Amino acid sequence: MKMQQVSEHCFAAINEKNLVCDANSGLINLAGGVVIDTQSDLSHARKMIELFSKVWPAMPKQVINTHEDADHVWGNQLFEGAEIIAHKSVPERMKKVAEPEESQELLHGVGSFIKNTVMKIVHPGLAAAGKQLSEDYNFDGINLVLPTTLFDTRYELDLDGTEVHLIYVGPCHQVGDTIIHVPKEGVLFAGDILFRNCTPMGWTGSYENFYKSLDLITQLNPEFIVPGHGAICGLEGVREQKAYLQYVRGESKKHFDNGISSLEAAKKIEFGPYAEWLAPARLFMNVERAYREFKNIPMDAPWDSPATFDAIFKLAKAKGVKPEF
Repeated sequence: MKMQQVSEHCFAAINEKNLVCDANSGLINLAGGVVIDTQSDLSHARKMIELFSKVWPAMPKQVINTHEDADHVWGNQLFEGAEIIAHKSVPERMKKVAEPEESQELLHGVGSFIKNTVMKIVHPGLAAAGKQLSEDYNFDGINLVLPTTLFDTRYELDLDGTEVHLIYVGPCHQVGDTIIHVPKEGVLFAGDILFRNCTPMGWTGSYENFYKSLDLITQLNPEFIVPGHGAICGLEGVREQKAYLQYVRGESKKHFDNGISSLEAAKKIEFGPYAEWLAPARLFMNVERAYREFKNIPMDAPWDSPATFDAIFKLAKAKGVKPEF
């Protein structure tokens, strides 16, 4: 993890490995400080605090969670006494998707020879994902701390005369998706609306919502964008991700109309110019998401996580690339 100064008062903590759980955090260093997203486990959250403490005067008074996923909220407990702000859907969604017990059991299972052997047979993708996570993460000791200041469509902060706009754009990657715009500094914190140099994915929402969210970022015209995952970029990152999503949805429709499964379709779809992005086999999730839309399955229908990781694993093997999640 490294800290980068984005503008005069905006900073980012970037997880350079850029795989699952390697989320970025932000800091607006004004009026007592505002942290955006709190990392995936306590050690990463402490590292983020250590980096930001080089520039902030004290622990921040406010935290923003861009959405409900664990990798953006599992450091909340270290910001004792801070006001935690999020979209109104986030507390209940966190209880559904960010309870730590399942992830703790996964890493404990990977560490057990017998359990890991069984897992490799029954769910090889889940076992591979757990092994990848175990290299960098430890989910023990995490307590779920929920946001208490909630908003509907927009929320405004005034930080020593600098306006900060929280704009709800979900459901997109997740239900509670929020982007944070600091117009005076030309900075936008995108959360998981934007992935950079790694394959995007979403658990809820729709392609249309993704397009609208990316178009809104373009209209806001920030000079610097801090994505939820990956390197700081400009609007070129937005254009590239939208082009990827349009490409995958278009190819998926062709194969759906031919009656083949989402996994078989993903095997036939070329990575194309996006082959160099990390975790390219996340393509399966984007194809499956398109198939759900074509079948009129509700956008908030749950995913079978073990089966999803298994499909990503199978796709990587079929494509001859390293399984990455």
